[in-house]
Amino acid sequence: MNLPGPWRRWRARGRLTRSRVLAGVLVLAAVVGLGTVTAVAGAQPAVHQEDRFLEMPQSPGSDQQVSIDTSFFTTGSSPRPAVLLAHGFGGSKADEVGEARKLASAGYAVLTWSSRGFGHSTGQIGLDSPDGEVQDVKHLVDWLTNRPEVLKDKPGDPVVGITGASYGGAISLLAAAADPRIKAIAPLITWWDLPQALFPQNVEGSGPADGVFKKLWAGIFFTDGSAGDLTASTTGKPAPSENTTGPVGCGRFTPDLCAMYNRVATAGRPDAAAVALLAKSSPSTYASQIKVPTLVVQGQQDSLFPLEQGDEMAKAIAANGAPVSVDWFDGGHDGGTETSDRVDDRVIGWFDHYLKHQSNSTGPAFRITRTGGLDTTGFQAVLRGADGSSYPGLNGTADTTVQLNSQPQTIANPPGGAPPAISTVPGLGALAQASQLGVGISLDFPGQNAAFDSAPLRSALQLTGSPTVSLTVHSDQPDAVLFAKLYDVAPDGKQTLPEQLAAPLRITGANAPDGRTATIRLPAVDYNFPAGHRLRLVLASTDLAYASPNQPATYQVGLASPLAIPTDSALTTEATSLPSRVWVLPLLALAVAAGLLLTVRRRRVPPPDPALAHVPLRITALSKRYKGAADRYAVRELGFTVEPGQVLGLLGPNGAGKTTTLRMLMGLIRPDEGEIRIFGHAVRPGAPVLSRVGAFVEGAGFLPHLSGRANLELYWQATGRPAEDAHLAEALEIADLGEALERAVRTYSQGMRQRLAIAQAMLGLPDLLILDEPTNGLDPPQIREMREVMIRYAATGRTVIVSSHLLAEVEQSCTHLVVMDRGRLVSSGAVAEIVGGGELVLVGTPASYGVAELAAAAQKAAALPGVGSAEVAGHGLLVRLDGLTAHQLVAELVRLDVPVERAGPHRRLEDAFLSMIGGSA
Repeated sequence: MNLPGPWRRWRARGRLTRSRVLAGVLVLAAVVGLGTVTAVAGAQPAVHQEDRFLEMPQSPGSDQQVSIDTSFFTTGSSPRPAVLLAHGFGGSKADEVGEARKLASAGYAVLTWSSRGFGHSTGQIGLDSPDGEVQDVKHLVDWLTNRPEVLKDKPGDPVVGITGASYGGAISLLAAAADPRIKAIAPLITWWDLPQALFPQNVEGSGPADGVFKKLWAGIFFTDGSAGDLTASTTGKPAPSENTTGPVGCGRFTPDLCAMYNRVATAGRPDAAAVALLAKSSPSTYASQIKVPTLVVQGQQDSLFPLEQGDEMAKAIAANGAPVSVDWFDGGHDGGTETSDRVDDRVIGWFDHYLKHQSNSTGPAFRITRTGGLDTTGFQAVLRGADGSSYPGLNGTADTTVQLNSQPQTIANPPGGAPPAISTVPGLGALAQASQLGVGISLDFPGQNAAFDSAPLRSALQLTGSPTVSLTVHSDQPDAVLFAKLYDVAPDGKQTLPEQLAAPLRITGANAPDGRTATIRLPAVDYNFPAGHRLRLVLASTDLAYASPNQPATYQVGLASPLAIPTDSALTTEATSLPSRVWVLPLLALAVAAGLLLTVRRRRVPPPDPALAHVPLRITALSKRYKGAADRYAVRELGFTVEPGQVLGLLGPNGAGKTTTLRMLMGLIRPDEGEIRIFGHAVRPGAPVLSRVGAFVEGAGFLPHLSGRANLELYWQATGRPAEDAHLAEALEIADLGEALERAVRTYSQGMRQRLAIAQAMLGLPDLLILDEPTNGLDPPQIREMREVMIRYAATGRTVIVSSHLLAEVEQSCTHLVVMDRGRLVSSGAVAEIVGGGELVLVGTPASYGVAELAAAAQKAAALPGVGSAEVAGHGLLVRLDGLTAHQLVAELVRLDVPVERAGPHRRLEDAFLSMIGGSA
């Protein structure tokens, strides 16, 4: 699965941005101005890492063992508190090495481990089962008890904390409930009630038994855990025998979890047994037993485990009398803009206070990271903290009532729940991030949604929590499944869905004569509605991320109350500080202006060339060298032309400049000299002519539980272009996926995934299709299928450029070649011309011609003037010419009484390629 695994790694690592570059300039300027550099007082102690496998019972009382892969980090042998550091789902202990070293340097003995079924650990995934993964943690604490580096309150009672994100956050909570030796926890972006997370139900007075199946997230979750070789761990230790005896497709999951998922995914809704099974892995089931200080960090951009999960967690643990702080982090499973550095430091501060008993502050009881548009330089989003001395929950400290138009509206649930509306799409977290700046993407189909608007707001309204409203719903079916969304509608009509979140609802008994009235909760968010904007409540009958009823239905929806918006006036928002880089901007202003003046001429886009209007590609005198490599060009004075209908192979050894050429061709980087014209238009980043180019680069990520067709339709919808422009049928006919198009992508072979990815690149039928290594990972039959796809596409009159290292395949699929070496053009032309221009000739002799006679004939041929060498090859001779022509060679051999049955050039593309590039391959 190539989708990003956001549940594996929650930490958003820093990127090299313009703001960081400017900040670096500031630091450098400060150092130069002061004329001194202050050395760090004392080097950090070295972190020692100890790796080992610990054997543990498969289940309480079992004689069978599981092998758990662990790493222990410490900076010394003196006693100190210990921290258990758990990884996210789909990951392993290797993901936590950086954080483990950071905690060890802060004075903790840190133990990380790969949970059952992950990394090099054996066993099966039980979703943090009390009889499996929770027992493993208790055994890890036992092991820590015997380590001299670990501080003890008393013999057998080590001072231990535990933290982790997502899957690791849940085990933190469950372990704290099961083992009193754990003294403090910091669960991050995790679940509290797993049935409610996977079968959410936002109708008050109802629960996950009536919930709506979160099919996309659940599908990703279970597909990721079903992959892998189950016969043995990579350590060489045999995996438990039950790993290979479960139903097909269960992978590393326990059989009961596998069977549960197969049932609910087929039915499209939960059953009582599924809810009961998942409840065993829910901290909420053991809420009364969690009585330790808890730092709750929940993600605002999280459609998997939203803020509601953290809210229930905080309220339940606080009710036990334990200290609790709540942090709404600007991130989560859908992405985010806030790096984790602040939260990492807060976790260390939490443990410093409750494990080391230091007098440090643990931070505010309630904190929200708020996004307030772009900073004054326009470089990045402004992130500000809003702090409160207490956590009010999702109801806030007060309500603001907003009146919406309440005229009942009639909507339909289409057969099969398709086409679905779009709110959150797992793996596309950029949508949630973009919504903070008012550019999020959401989609509601006419006839499938009811919309209720407010009047324009007279003043700004800060929503903090979960809004509520009462609905009256009448249906021609017993249940009505709806998805509630609260939009921000600007005066120009553009609407934004905060965090791209929707609230699933199942209104039971909606077919009663008067329907049913129910109070619902909308997604919990922190969002500012500006003055002059309107609030729009949308109730849609479908949503891509959830399972809608297959049965067609008609719903009549009306409002029975105003919209209640929770606010928290007790929050104090940090003042916006002036970014440090602003101080350097006046110093750079003249340099920037001068640079702009120098680049204006270079960046001016030349007018189109009418003479090249029908030429797919012409490259002229193209050069590119990277900073720091002034004496070596990546591409130098490259030039060639590609005509319509050609399949052009771009060849060259590693470092030849192929990738740089393709990046310039797609407008991703600018050339230093020369130009690229596509259909007569000069290529620049964002040039409109690039809409005529399709590209496939090292595969594509697909949602595994959607069909191939649904994945392509979703991709095209995200482009914002009209559906009829996709030419979906034509692209699919060329890709030739047949019935597989309607199957879930998780059932596809690698070759089918590659063909689906090329079909995605062909959407819109681009006139120029660029394929970079399209046969990677394919077996010979799949390579042949891919070859036929490229040939069929070019047969439509369009052009294909393919970069590949498989020379034999290029020879069969391409009509023309461009060979590069060290950034320069070595050769270009038709494949037949390049391959047929060799100096090797294969001379065939009769099968009756003996071995001794062939050897004698080879000696005679080698002695001829104009022949470089001759050797026996099968039932003939392989002769390298050195001045003599093929016709002259045949005449001379006949003269020497060598029987010649046939003769012809003997040169493969590999021979031609190697002779052209010499020793650089």
